[in-house]
Amino acid sequence: MRMEAIQQALKDKKIEFQYVEEDGLGSLDFEHRGLRYHIWEFCEEGTYGAESNIRHAGRSEDFTGDYDRELGEYIRSDWG
Repeated sequence: MRMEAIQQALKDKKIEFQYVEEDGLGSLDFEHRGLRYHIWEFCEEGTYGAESNIRHAGRSEDFTGDYDRELGEYIRSDWG
């Protein structure tokens, strides 16, 4: 299982989500306050990251580094 901090944050906030793992990369889709969000992992040239629209529902952005922790903390913030 991937993106464990993100999944735990969603569970703590009681936000239902769908998790799929394919080729060793995780994908999360969920709805919150009427908006649909995604967090999709990627690996480019050996660097792992995630693409998400969590900060801007209409626009995706890439996160690298410790994206699991960063996005988990964002979900726990006043965001939702």
